Amino acid sequence: MSKPKNQKKKLPSEESTKIVLTLKARFEKNMSRHNGLDWAKIQSRLNTMPDKLWSLNAMEITGGEPDVVGFDAKTGEYIFMDCSPESPVGRRSVCYDEEALASRKENKPKSSALGMAKAMGIDILTETDYRKLQTLGKFDTKTSSWIKTPADIRNLKGALFADWRYGHVFVYHNGAESYYAARAFRGVLRV
Repeated sequence: MSKPKNQKKKLPSEESTKIVLTLKARFEKNMSRHNGLDWAKIQSRLNTMPDKLWSLNAMEITGGEPDVVGFDAKTGEYIFMDCSPESPVGRRSVCYDEEALASRKENKPKSSALGMAKAMGIDILTETDYRKLQTLGKFDTKTSSWIKTPADIRNLKGALFADWRYGHVFVYHNGAESYYAARAFRGVLRV
């Protein structure tokens, strides 16, 4: 997922076609997530933004199963979120951010949630995003996901995560340097 400096990320033609077909099939299978939206308009927009398509592919190959979950009428952007039933497998066992990663002296995780998200060209979900996602289905019933942490909490070395248990969304805290096999992060991308 690396790219030469000063060059936009772009997939080869066959990979672009494959991710568009995957996204279209998921869109059509899960119409309740995006009532009233037209795939042809979304695809037309994607075709003009190869860097966004590259990011959606990165979400897909790390297990996120991205899908359209909304449209922002003010900006004209479609909103994609990771819709995998559990936290994305290819993003698990990561601490919260690069500062937390650097603070670990032993048993360092492979990466951080914010570091991976930046490399993928996406943002991690806020608490509001996470709660919106949970209205579209039940996600993270066995796993959890790091969410965007307010600066005042992060300055005290903490970070937030969320999950779905007992019919409710729970938001809780951990040290930002912690990592678990069942915790990843979910991404959001505006196209």
